[in-house]
This record gives sequence, structure tokens and C-alpha cells, in this order.
Amino acid sequence: MYGTAVAIFLVILVAALQGSEPPDSPFPYHIPLDPEGILELSWNVSYVQETIHFQLQVRGLRAGVLFGMSDRGEMENADLIVLWTDGDRAYFADAWSDQEGQVHLDPQQDYQLLQAKRTPNSLSLLFKRPFVTCDPKDYVIEDDTVHLVYGILEEPFQSLEAINTLGLHAGLQRVQLLKPEVPTPAMPADVQTMDIRAPDVLIPDNETTYWCYVIELPLHFPRHHIIMYEAIVTKGNEALVHHMEVFQCAAESEDYPKFNGPCDSKMKPERLNYCRHVLAAWALGAKEHFTTQKKLVSPLGARSPPDFSDWKFITTIQGRYKGRRDSSGIRLHYTATLRHYDAGIMELGLVYTPLMAIPPQETAFVLTGYCTDKCTLKALPDSGIHIFASQLHTHLTGRKVVTVLARDGQERKVVNRDNHYSPHFQEIRMLKKVVTVHQGDVLITSCTYNTENKTLATVGGFGISEEMCVNYVHYYPQTQLELCKSAVDDGFLQKYFHTVNRFSSEEVCTYPWASVPQQFASVPWNSFNRATLKALYDYAPISMHCNKTSAVRFPGEWNLQPLPKITSTLEEPTPRCPIRQPQSPTSPTVVITAEEDAE
Repeated sequence: MYGTAVAIFLVILVAALQGSEPPDSPFPYHIPLDPEGILELSWNVSYVQETIHFQLQVRGLRAGVLFGMSDRGEMENADLIVLWTDGDRAYFADAWSDQEGQVHLDPQQDYQLLQAKRTPNSLSLLFKRPFVTCDPKDYVIEDDTVHLVYGILEEPFQSLEAINTLGLHAGLQRVQLLKPEVPTPAMPADVQTMDIRAPDVLIPDNETTYWCYVIELPLHFPRHHIIMYEAIVTKGNEALVHHMEVFQCAAESEDYPKFNGPCDSKMKPERLNYCRHVLAAWALGAKEHFTTQKKLVSPLGARSPPDFSDWKFITTIQGRYKGRRDSSGIRLHYTATLRHYDAGIMELGLVYTPLMAIPPQETAFVLTGYCTDKCTLKALPDSGIHIFASQLHTHLTGRKVVTVLARDGQERKVVNRDNHYSPHFQEIRMLKKVVTVHQGDVLITSCTYNTENKTLATVGGFGISEEMCVNYVHYYPQTQLELCKSAVDDGFLQKYFHTVNRFSSEEVCTYPWASVPQQFASVPWNSFNRATLKALYDYAPISMHCNKTSAVRFPGEWNLQPLPKITSTLEEPTPRCPIRQPQSPTSPTVVITAEEDAE
């Protein structure tokens, strides 16, 4: 009986709905939703109408499908569309799920089904929805990461309310739906490629491994421009390789020693610390390749030192991958036809240090790093720089990241913001509008963390269980400023630990031999100690890292610097609600009935 009902559903779902409205242009964006390839989503964005057209293709016989969005990819509290059959008729509805996963009809139907048809091997749905509906049950579609959810119905349901998302074949996929309308330039005829890959590394039995190795360009390699790069991840290691960077070595030394080993090895030559100029950076979830704009490219060879180091971050889980080998890396696409500008990559945010920590059991703890006016005055050219792309980066507890530009004490522009940031989806995103940074401007990068499942403080550092707060901005013209980041002054943090001891019944975290992570691990996390740490980070002086590509700071005093004075902050924009026509009583859309098809 069940197989018959599914077959009837697919046979009858062949006619286009009356008044269908296909999009004005094809679907430029595509993504598989599930690992098995059953569901594929395509979409088209209209910024004029503030509407997205979706095309959902379902391969194989199915009794129905759920698709939608939720805050973090949960099937509970999700904004959904549901297509289902009761064995006789097929229905489409705008719906939502409660915290128990129970599906309900949305009284405000904002998803509009435009077309439903069957191809020889699949079922195709065409529907649309505004970015913003002002329906409390609907997800607000913004520029940031969107967690798409899906569920596959394997049997008929007599009503929408009979469906519960728990127990379904379900999953999630992360995308940026509102892609900027930046054309991808065509590859020139003289493009060449260069693979910078690890030489078959045996993955150590550690939670986190940073692997460094050095390669050398051919002697007298002429000047070229890198126009695109892409990740090459060893098959089967997709869950292991977290991020990779290619660094160029500075001109402080004419000869750099060869090295192939863990980055924290005592055998690593000290001169490799000058290999800090980032040429390419990739992180988990980033798209397959990153293409620079037509006039903006990274220089390679000639006047630049010929040596490169690759820094690969591999994470393993309890020895599960012990003995596995990895040859992942980055492929550079370059051309001898030089472009107008040299582009650069600059690090903004927090220094990788345990001085910056998040208490346990926090739902939204914020840490902030600064690129101060003193550094931009010292390091930027008179004409300033122009940021055209951005890659936000944290480790596992990061939930939101934003970088804003401030001028004369007032926040002026958002460089990049992701209120639904996921550490598993770290795209390099082209900005919709280029952001110009002048001398004396301040760049403020804030990260929001969730440590509800932690029992100890999460300190800053390189390990996957530690935290970072970074924005890799792509800009032009290239300057010597490689890194503009901050951290709280160490002396003021020690005053915090003394304060904790003063209000504690016993000495807990000021032993002179204790490291900062040990001191944080000893803090009793009551409301006073939490609030005091937050106040420390909000007001205490900072240590600035205003570093050149050689990893050496620009001349000047950079310790005990005051926080930038910000007198006016930007408010998040209020969504504009669309003008609505009066709606008739809400009910699911009947796609077509078996009786009508029989006639």
C-alpha cells in the first residue's frame, strides 16, 4: 500500500501551477543538500525585489520533503516549506517546527509555490520568498551564513500536523544565500598552476597539529601575479584539515633553510619566523577556489624572496586517525600578464594568546581585538587601502564575528558581519561594497562565543580546543602591514587574578610559577569573577601588534596602549516589512488530486 501511494504522488505531480512565475534569469548558485545527492538546491537573488527564487530537485521516489532554515541548523524551531501526500492528494505549505520538532501550519504563508513538475528521474519544485517577511515564525535572510535544513518523508501523512521532524532522514547545509553580484573574471590564456602540498605527512596522534614545510621557487623565477587559488585536500581527510596558509618569506635573509615538520618543533629554524607574509589562506567550509578581482592580484616571484612555507592545521580525535597520511595543500593559479594592483592579505582581530579567555557556561561572551589609529597612521599609505574581501575565523565556540571601521571616534561602516557564523563554514567572501581604510582609522573585530558545554575557561591559542578571533581581509594596494591585532596587557590581567584571590576564601590563581592557562583554570567562575573579567577586557590597556610582513613590529611604543575611544556605535539595521495584500484563511496548497489526474 505504501509503495503505491508514493508512486501515485510522483505520477500526478506533473502540472505547473496556474499563474506560475519563473525567475527572470537562470539559477547561478547550486549546492547539494545531502551527502547522498538526493536533494539539490539552486537559487537566484533579486536585490531589486528583495526576493529569492529557489529550485529544489528531489531525485528518486519520495513521499515528500521538508526544506527550510533555522538558527544553527536544528530541525526544531525551524522555518520550513513542506511538500507531502496523504496517499490521495499532494500538498504544499509554509510551516514551522516547535521546540519538540512538531510541524505546524504557518498562518502567514510567505513561501509561494510557483511550479511543481516531474522529470524522468526527479521531482522539481520552484518557489520564492522575500528576504524579510516580519513573520515571527520566519527566518530573516541576511548577508551572513544561512543554516539550511532538510528532511525526507518516506511515507504519506494524513495531515501536516502529523509530521514530526524527529526521526526523519534529515540534515543541514550551510551557505551564503545573498551572494554579492561580483562577476568572476575569465582565466587568461597564459595561466599556469603551482601546487604547494605537504609531502605525504604521517598525521601524529595529537588533538591538533600545525605542520610547516618550506619549498623554493626555481632560480630567477620572473615576476608573476596570482589570480586564483584553491584548496587540495587529500581524499578521506576532509574532516581533518581545518585550515591552511601559504606564507612568503621576507627579505631579511637571502637564504632560508629547508624544513618539514611540526611548527612547534624545537628543530624548526628561527629564521622561518620571518616567513609571515600571507599569500593564500583557506579554512574548512570555504568554497573550492577564490578568484581575485580583475585588477587586483597577489605578486609572486622576481623582486620577492623565492621561499615559501606552508602552515597546515590538522586536528585528530582520540587517535582515531593515527597512521593516516596527508598531502593536502593549495594550488596557485598565476599569470605573467601583470595586473594594475598588487593585492595583500592582512590579519585583524586578537593575537593568539591565552591572555584572552572565555569563562565556561557562557552563551554569548564577547572578545574584541583592535587595529588602532596609531597603527594605521604609521603603516598605511596616504591614499589608504581598499578592502574587497574578507574571511572570518574562530575555532569551535565562535558564534558571531563582526569587523567595523571607526573614524574620529564614530563607527562608520561594517566591513563584514556574520550573526550566524559557523566555525565549520569559513568562506572568503567578496564584499558588496569596497571599504576604504584611511590613515588614522580604527578597525574593530569582535567575536561572540558560546561555552555552555565547557567546565573550564577557554583560552586563546593555536589548539582546536583553544580560541581565535581573526578577520583575514583582502585589500589593495599591498602594504608592509601584515598583521594589526591586539590583546589585553599582561600586567593588568595579573591584577585581575590578584582581585580574584582577594575576594576568594583561599589562594586560587596567583602562584608565581603558574601559567596563564593554569591561572584561568583555577578561577572560581561566580558572577563577580565573570563580570570583572568582562570589565577588564572592556577597559584595560592593550598590547598592539602592528607588524610588518617580516613579523617585526613597526617602530614605536605598542605596549600599554589605551583602547580607542568610540563615542558612537552602529546599530544593526531594522528589517523592512513588505507591503501585504489581505490573505484568505490559511490552508495548505493542493498541488493536484488523483481524481483530477484520472480525468
